[in-house]
Amino acid sequence: MARKDTPRGGGAGAARFPGPMDAATFLRRHWQKRPLLVRGAFPAFADPLGVDEVLSLAASPDAESRIVRRDGPHWSVEHGPFTRSRLARRPRRDWTVLVQDTNHFSARAAALLARFAFVPHARVDDLMVSYAVPGGTVGPHVDSYDVFLIQGKGRRRWQVSRSRDLAFVPGLDLRILARFEPEEEWVLEAGDMLYLPPEVAHYGIAESECLTWSVGFRAPSDQELAAGFLDYLGERLALAGRYADPGLAPARSPGRIPDALVAHVARLLAQVRARPGDALDFAGRFFTEPKAHVYFDPPPRPLSPARFTAAARRRGIRLDARARLLHARGRFFLNGEPVEAARGCAPWLRRLADSRTLRSIAGAPAALADLAHRWYREGVLHLGEETKA
Repeated sequence: MARKDTPRGGGAGAARFPGPMDAATFLRRHWQKRPLLVRGAFPAFADPLGVDEVLSLAASPDAESRIVRRDGPHWSVEHGPFTRSRLARRPRRDWTVLVQDTNHFSARAAALLARFAFVPHARVDDLMVSYAVPGGTVGPHVDSYDVFLIQGKGRRRWQVSRSRDLAFVPGLDLRILARFEPEEEWVLEAGDMLYLPPEVAHYGIAESECLTWSVGFRAPSDQELAAGFLDYLGERLALAGRYADPGLAPARSPGRIPDALVAHVARLLAQVRARPGDALDFAGRFFTEPKAHVYFDPPPRPLSPARFTAAARRRGIRLDARARLLHARGRFFLNGEPVEAARGCAPWLRRLADSRTLRSIAGAPAALADLAHRWYREGVLHLGEETKA
């Protein structure tokens, strides 16, 4: 009997927790429960980007960046991009530059973020980097999401507190805690990692010139989800009719909203209901929607379908670092839109969503090659690296 072709991905499903415990133990004991310090989580850790590369990103209009300065009790924040001369003239103390989404610009940064694939992709946000000179900090604060802090170059002191006093310094474009009493503290060096659950107050101060990598997770508020779902329903409503009042009597109080008008609105609202499947369709669109500043670069001279398919069989394919492909219950979503998966494509698309790569599409249905070629032309997907003989 002939062997059935199966998709070969990059093995992301076997992501291992960076440290001595396994992912299941970490999730059971610490995830959204209590902090965890892992010394040497990344042995012989090498920064995905050097200082000069981080500063180059801070000067790029394609990246989101901020500069945070502290001058005694005073704080300031500026949003990039910044001129290279401005970055070159940085102070020697109390200065920090932050760059979001480094995984969009560096394969090494994307590979570091992929180490955390034991958390569903739908929950992962980005890999941010903080470059700081001695004394550099963004102040004591809390995050509404889980975060892993990985120390690269240099040393940074972290203090944490379980205090629920969330009063902020007024008049700032930063949510800096007005009062912070540390309960624990550690100095992290290259390869050390600190996990913090949501709402745990923390304060990191650079003890030397340093790079700190922050793995952040998406944690939308109930308000954000509900408002988004109402917008989703509003775009799909198709109610016939229009308000009319042929039996209108002379108004005794013209400023009063008529009871009939209020009753009409109530009847309309009673008709607005989610249909079976709406929750999944909305969630798929919501959690794959790219950030507002994200765009994709189509290839300048795209290959023909035949040449692309031949190359993809040999080299495989990979999603662009900015692309978001998720699946659930047999459905697929890419960058805020549903994907129609032709017969036989589902196993291949599931593997691509899970591992973000396919080593080859040899044996895949022709419909998958057609879909991959379309995404390739849109800049959402790329060919894998050419294998050296």
